[in-house]
Amino acid sequence: MNDTPNVNEVEIAKFEQIASQWWDLSGDFKPLHQVNPLRVQFICQHISEQQTDLFAKEVIDIGCGGGILSESLAKLGAKVTGIDMGNEPLNVAKLHALESGLTINYEKITAEEKALHCHEQFDMVTCMEMLEHVPEPASIVNACANLVKPGGLVFFSTLNKTVKSYLLAILAAEKILKLVPDGTHEHDKFIKPSQLIQWAAESGLNCIDASGIHYNPLSENHKLSSSLDVNYILCCQKV
Repeated sequence: MNDTPNVNEVEIAKFEQIASQWWDLSGDFKPLHQVNPLRVQFICQHISEQQTDLFAKEVIDIGCGGGILSESLAKLGAKVTGIDMGNEPLNVAKLHALESGLTINYEKITAEEKALHCHEQFDMVTCMEMLEHVPEPASIVNACANLVKPGGLVFFSTLNKTVKSYLLAILAAEKILKLVPDGTHEHDKFIKPSQLIQWAAESGLNCIDASGIHYNPLSENHKLSSSLDVNYILCCQKV
């Protein structure tokens, strides 16, 4: 295993600078707040298909940031651990959980290191909009596979590497409409679904479903879609 942490310090710094806005519903993280219900819907749909629910389940949210998804899962009864490498986002997450009366275990640790200490300890793993911000995304996928119990589910969401994703996620969202800070994304770090599914398979995860997340910034309409050409979310199960 590489001794160098799988962390991009420039990416961490970007989110440190705007961490105070994490729970501002009209701020830089507004798009995340708007698509979060779709992620929760997708997760709950697949948990339900396993004929269970999230109550008392051990869940880890990789790259949790300020805790938007972590809090949603905790409200559904899950025992949530959120990990991130940004100090300020974690501070925001801890304070907001306290204010919300939620018990969530937040830690500053890499996914790879957490996997060394907590092998197959979690019923479910989520890793949302994080893979495109690290030097070695395949290493994160492998860590997620090591963290989840056999038969458990792992959810990934990221951006497809297409011309359309550049036009919508970077040119429109960052440059023109200023929905997110300029420089939030780099198109060459986007990941094709076929590549992510291959990394998952190599780590012992079988992709059982995929859905696009369609977001119209003008109408602020958002929905799950059959098209994976911009944002997409995968459900994988540990073999």
